[in-house]
Amino acid sequence: MNCYQAKANELTKQWYVIDATDMVVGRLAAQIAPILMGKHRPTYTAHIDTGDYIIVTNVEKVVFTGNKWTQKFYQRYSGHPGGQKEEQAWKLLKRRPERVLELAIQRMMPKNKIGRHMMAKLKLVVGSAHEHQAQNPIPLDALSGRPTSAGGLFRVPKTVATAAVPASMPATDPAADSPTV
Repeated sequence: MNCYQAKANELTKQWYVIDATDMVVGRLAAQIAPILMGKHRPTYTAHIDTGDYIIVTNVEKVVFTGNKWTQKFYQRYSGHPGGQKEEQAWKLLKRRPERVLELAIQRMMPKNKIGRHMMAKLKLVVGSAHEHQAQNPIPLDALSGRPTSAGGLFRVPKTVATAAVPASMPATDPAADSPTV
C-alpha cells in the first residue's frame, strides 16, 4: 500500500484571520499552532511545510487566566555575561504586545529550520486593521473560554440495561448496545 506524501509545489496556502480580543493566550496558541504546521489538513507531511498563513488582530487584548499577569516571567539572554533579563508578563505586553502571543505559539512549534519557516507565516497585528486584505483571508472563530467536559463514552452493560427495561418492552433493545454520552 502506498502512503501519500505531499509535495511542496502542489500545495495551495490559505490565509486565515483571527480576532484575539479577550482570548486566553495558551488556548489561542494551541489552536493556531496546528494550522501553521498543517496538521488540520489530511495531506499533512512532517518534513514538508503544509501549513497555512494566519493573521491575528487585536493581540494587545489577549488575557491570561488566574494571576499570570504578575506571576509569569519571560526571560531573554543577550549572550554576554550578566545579560540575562527577566520581565513580568504585564510589562512585556505593555512594551511589545505581540511578543506574548508569539512566544506562546513559538514554544508549540518544532524547534528546527522548518519550525522557523512556519513561524514566518504568522502575522501578528496590534489593532484591528491589517495590511493583508489582498489575500482575502478567511475569518476563523477561535474557541474561547474554558473547555467544558463532554463526559466519557461508556457502554451500558446488558445486565443493567435489561434490568431497567419494563416488562412491556422487548429485552433486546438496540439502543442499549450503542455507546452513550
